[in-house]
Amino acid sequence: MLWKLRLISCVLLSSIGSVIIIQPVQAAEETVQTDSLKLLRVEDLKRTSTKASDLLAQTESVKITGVKVNATDTGIEILLQSPSGNIPQPLNQNSKNIVVYDIPNATLALPEASEYSVVNPVKGIAAISVTQVTPVYVRISITGIDGLPDVKVTAGANGLTLIAIPVIASSEEEDIVVTGEQQNSRYRVPSASTATKTDTLLRDTPQSIQVVPRQVIEDQGATRIQDVLRNVSGVTPGADFGYGGEFYNIRGFKTERNLRNGFRVGTDGGFTGSFVTPSNIERVEVLKGPASVLYGQFEPGGIVNYVTKQPLSDPSYTAELKAGSYSFYQSSLDLTGPLTDDKRLLYRLNSSYQNFGSFVDFQNGSTFAIAPVISYKISDDTKLTLEYEYSRSNRTFYEGLPADPITFQIPISRNFGESGDRVSAATNSLNLALDHRFNDSLSLRSVLSGYFIDGNNEFFRPQNFRFDSRTSTDNTIARIYRIGAEYRTDFNWQTDLTAKFNTGSIQHNVLVGLEFTNGKSGYDLSDNVPVAPISIFNPIFGAAIPLKPNTGFAEDRNLNTIGLYVQDQITLLSNLKLLIGGRYDFSRGNSQFFLTTDGQKSPDPTANFYDEAFSPRVGIVYQPIEPISLYASYSRSFTPNNFADINGELLQPTRGTQYEVGVRTELGKLVASLAAYDITKTNILSFDPIDFRNVRAIGEVNSRGLEFDIGGEILSGWNVIASAFLNDALITVGDESNPKGNRLTGAPKNGASLWTTYKIQEGDLQGLGFGLGAFYVGDVEALHK
Repeated sequence: MLWKLRLISCVLLSSIGSVIIIQPVQAAEETVQTDSLKLLRVEDLKRTSTKASDLLAQTESVKITGVKVNATDTGIEILLQSPSGNIPQPLNQNSKNIVVYDIPNATLALPEASEYSVVNPVKGIAAISVTQVTPVYVRISITGIDGLPDVKVTAGANGLTLIAIPVIASSEEEDIVVTGEQQNSRYRVPSASTATKTDTLLRDTPQSIQVVPRQVIEDQGATRIQDVLRNVSGVTPGADFGYGGEFYNIRGFKTERNLRNGFRVGTDGGFTGSFVTPSNIERVEVLKGPASVLYGQFEPGGIVNYVTKQPLSDPSYTAELKAGSYSFYQSSLDLTGPLTDDKRLLYRLNSSYQNFGSFVDFQNGSTFAIAPVISYKISDDTKLTLEYEYSRSNRTFYEGLPADPITFQIPISRNFGESGDRVSAATNSLNLALDHRFNDSLSLRSVLSGYFIDGNNEFFRPQNFRFDSRTSTDNTIARIYRIGAEYRTDFNWQTDLTAKFNTGSIQHNVLVGLEFTNGKSGYDLSDNVPVAPISIFNPIFGAAIPLKPNTGFAEDRNLNTIGLYVQDQITLLSNLKLLIGGRYDFSRGNSQFFLTTDGQKSPDPTANFYDEAFSPRVGIVYQPIEPISLYASYSRSFTPNNFADINGELLQPTRGTQYEVGVRTELGKLVASLAAYDITKTNILSFDPIDFRNVRAIGEVNSRGLEFDIGGEILSGWNVIASAFLNDALITVGDESNPKGNRLTGAPKNGASLWTTYKIQEGDLQGLGFGLGAFYVGDVEALHK
């Protein structure tokens, strides 16, 4: 009789009405259907099932450790995650506009809160909540606005999935839908894909990764994407050829190429770089440390991934105009919505134009970009996306003031070039992506990508980076004139297969990928033409443009790479996760150098290159309590030098090795991380300052430091993103030109950032916001002593 009494008490507990509190989340503008948010009463519910098979579904309580809500073309998808993957089938009971499911023998164990709720996630759904109503029952409530949603429940290897299709009442006016998520803020992004190529929670990632969301970009009014990266610890804008592209110094190492939606863009030490307009960027993800395990040839400091805006199923039209000092003005347009009534065919169009000047003498320029995107949902499991972007930049060639003590005696606005100096580039990028889901456990993603850039430059510049050529009597500096062009063409094909399965109680998320790339690049430059020297303190501009020299030099390079990689994200326990991965790269290429005379090329012998390398990564995450994650990782990077020395011997590839430990904590709507790292880089490419064709792979450098980042919502309406770092990047094995003990050029010793905003939440001034920020970069080695 004892088990019968327990059974009856369980039924009584599940039948007692419970009050479900749905806590709305503040958003920029909130539209809540209050009529559909009435409290659920006992008399509104149908009688709970009393079948023995339902009541005795399991004898052991199942933990639900994650809740994910994703919008679909027809409604919304709710995924309940469990380490065991065996969530019992729920018992259904509906009332009016509310669908209720009770999961027996289940415990809600979310990492961030005791329950989950979201208000107005999609059109037609007023609220969703997941709560613990009794010690042995978890309740899911889905509240419709215009009627009872149609809900289908499916069980998978990783949990339970509910697909809800709302009832939409006909209306002549377009509803404005505002979404919000409990325990999240617009300054905090809980997951990212750059570190693992899968949508992984940051707290489960054993490597430092920071995300700057769209809201920060908008609040700071960023007009150049480099300004956005100031919010991330250990990342500072770098100087490229004439400031024509987007280059960064990450953990002491210069990163010349970045990612766009996971594909390489930019140039490798080229003369002209591409630029990125912030108006088309949804968020920026920065992965610190080596990333060769997934992306191949990159510097060990880290990578920057620009994630672009994608089409939305609801129409949205935005136009923006900005104006500022130094002849700055920018216009942008953002249009998105469905092209068909069934919302299977979606589009998005972003465009922007920017004109700018500077405090620097006669420095100015303009940029233009247009980026259309089309996505077509072939079926519920298959989607095709075509994305294109054209961008053009034209700006004054300017490299800053030479590194010399005399620099501090002249105005910072001084420019030793001429007003006609230019560096320009036109870029075309194209991506075609196919996403297919075979089932809840197996999915495929295949992407073809093309990237094309053409650049031209014409400029006067100081002959040396220091004022060594000035005389002691007239304080002048020698200059040279040069003209040239550059090109780059990249084709890339990536295919990733992701499989989720269990081996006993251990969960696996396995990624297997293949990447093929073909890259061609080259340049054609004139020889230096000496021009009249210019005074340091009283410059007179307007030098005549000399005749283009009839001699020069050029180079054509070709590189093919095949990369095979595998990664396994292993959940050993609910609070213990392991990441193991490796990639093997096969790289083959050639280059040919030319001396030109009167347009005729005299080629040197073709140099052929071949490299292969294995790049591993191992990481572990331990969560002693739910809000805290401790992690440690080991990873390596690989970059082929693709040069032969003066004797024709092929140079060994550059390798980087990193050890990293860190801690992440998620307290309410704030997330913070602290990381310590040690990176060693060997076989560094070095050019002879007298004969640039004499190259060597020499030495060793070491970078170690600490980084701190925090972001999220402190109080309702009060957001913050801040960072700080210490970095010690030194040459540990050098030569005469780069002696041991010197700091790496361009690597700041320390830095910090703070940006905070507050938006009034109520009253006549509701919606009015304020922002304040400060950015600091410490001493930087500009020239070796």
